[in-house]
Amino acid sequence: MNDTTGGVRARGNWVALVAVVLISANLRPGTMVGPVLAELLRDLGQNEAWGGLLTAMPGICFAAFGALSVAFATRVGLAPALFWGMVATAVGLAVRSWTSDAWVFLALTALALGGMALGNVLLPAFIKRRFPNRVPLLMALYGSFLAVGATLGSMLAVPLAEVLPGGWRGSLAVWGPVAALAAVPILVVIVREGSGRLGAHQHERGPSLLRSRRAVALGIFFGVQSMHAYTQFGWTAQMFRDGGVDRDAAGLLVSLLASLGIVTGLVMPMVVERVHDLRAVVAVLVALLVAGYLGILYAPTVASWLWAVCLGLSGAAFPMALALITARTRDHHLTARLSGFCQTVGYALAACGPLLVGVLRTHSSGWTVPLWVLIVSSAVMLVAGLIACTPGYVDDDLAASEVKAG
Repeated sequence: MNDTTGGVRARGNWVALVAVVLISANLRPGTMVGPVLAELLRDLGQNEAWGGLLTAMPGICFAAFGALSVAFATRVGLAPALFWGMVATAVGLAVRSWTSDAWVFLALTALALGGMALGNVLLPAFIKRRFPNRVPLLMALYGSFLAVGATLGSMLAVPLAEVLPGGWRGSLAVWGPVAALAAVPILVVIVREGSGRLGAHQHERGPSLLRSRRAVALGIFFGVQSMHAYTQFGWTAQMFRDGGVDRDAAGLLVSLLASLGIVTGLVMPMVVERVHDLRAVVAVLVALLVAGYLGILYAPTVASWLWAVCLGLSGAAFPMALALITARTRDHHLTARLSGFCQTVGYALAACGPLLVGVLRTHSSGWTVPLWVLIVSSAVMLVAGLIACTPGYVDDDLAASEVKAG
């Protein structure tokens, strides 16, 4: 097969592109339980603290399995790792909804989220390797289709629960077969082109990413933003409902929040590529985040769409962080390492948010304490974001650290 000017093989380009799109679109729908969370808790006989654990599961699993993703891809190859990730996602999502045991439900959720974690970490490396001259465009597609999946998962949760057998069970289970479809094009890539191994020596050697101030800040920025995102996906609908907004409208508001990620996912990789100083962008995103929380806290039924828009636009920090992972590395092996590092550190932080909010909500008289904790945490996101946006490459940070050590 001949190479294209983009440095990738001409045959199979479209199949690889479809694989990126479909995998991206299937990394979020199964996490969107917020609109039917009240019904899920009732049927499984659990309280809001357990609901906090459930909404924290994406962060927990993305951190735990993300830490193993690069090693797994080193052993089996990038494309096979993505394939098995989609298989695990499909099985977990299709089966979990039909159990009446809350802890079996969590275990199958963990299986599905483990599969999604492989896609989270490895898709940026797959993109950088497969489309080296089209990274901003492909990262834009990655980020925007993540948002498409989140939007559909939130927007369709209640309507599907009303028409499918089992109510919320059918609504959540439907994403299993959809995830199975995403395994098909990446399997075609494997058959045509082989596994695309990362190379064990590249994974096992090299200084720790903790030596890069930029890498550490990016991990924290990614993590605090993700903590807010998963708290919003898991609890914002309930926040609006408790504030006087009806169930259907609350679900639509979360859909609006998530849908803005489609636009920001397309725009932010281009912004990261073209804007030299991104500090002002970080400050604006944090301001929008705070405005959204204050609106929900003090005026949930007054211009509720505006608070959803503020939160949705603040979520542009997520595609910004993803774009910085590829923009701040030169080699796709280091891209995989940095992606794994940021997402492991990041989702470990992200897991704390929904769980803490659930516990605080259970033991406090409303949403005042949880929302003020979220508002205060935005200061950490601001500081980390300002450092992460500093121009330069993690490759150079690590090289400099080796010189100093030598």
